[in-house]
Amino acid sequence: MKDFRRSSGGTARTVTHIRAAQEVLALTARLVPLRQLPPRHLPFRRGLVALGALTAAALLLSSCDGDGPDPGARADRGPAVVAPGRPGEPARTLSPGEAVKEAGNDSPNSADFRYARMMIAHHEQAVVLTSLVPDRASSATVKALSARIAAGQRPEIGAMQGWLTNNGGDGREEAHDHSTMPGMATEAQLERLRAAEGEAFDALFLRLMITHHQGAVTMAAEALSDGNNVQIEEMATDVIAQQTVEIDRMRSLLD
Repeated sequence: MKDFRRSSGGTARTVTHIRAAQEVLALTARLVPLRQLPPRHLPFRRGLVALGALTAAALLLSSCDGDGPDPGARADRGPAVVAPGRPGEPARTLSPGEAVKEAGNDSPNSADFRYARMMIAHHEQAVVLTSLVPDRASSATVKALSARIAAGQRPEIGAMQGWLTNNGGDGREEAHDHSTMPGMATEAQLERLRAAEGEAFDALFLRLMITHHQGAVTMAAEALSDGNNVQIEEMATDVIAQQTVEIDRMRSLLD
């Protein structure tokens, strides 16, 4: 009877470890979305995939040692996991338990909040730029492109405001000079755009919006590098993918 109880306990622990391994792999899939990322971020994302796989393997291997006399010691005995550092940071060696906690922690940090607050203001200026198009542009293609930009960025503003509300942010970037954000048009540039019409307006609008989009891509890349929250990562990834396509389209219209 004693051996049967030990076997039953070992089986239960094995099932628990298998389930934990499955959860780690599922979490890794969520943390590493199958979307286009800038090349400089791919090593970090691939490292997270490897971290998830190694952690799952460690849990499964530890389940095979389920009948030892000291369950607490067994929990710390699995293979060490090397966690990749973010760009510019060294890798770290974690125990299987530490690796699970590391993979599951996506609490927002200051970079996440900064990105959401600043990108709201950045998107709001893009909406202002597009609002000038209907009455001033001569190109139907520019008008259609502008409408798509506005239609894409308005919901993103709402999503970031909602994220801030859900995570305890107030949506304001206090005492921050928005003109210093990458790609922001100056007031003088806005005045020139308001005064322009026809083809001159089209060309100036495209140049300003290309610069504006490039700034947004820069900010999104910084969020991917420095942030920690999965939702912010997904929003930043979307910005990079969408606005890179729009930059290419606007450049083609200027050629």
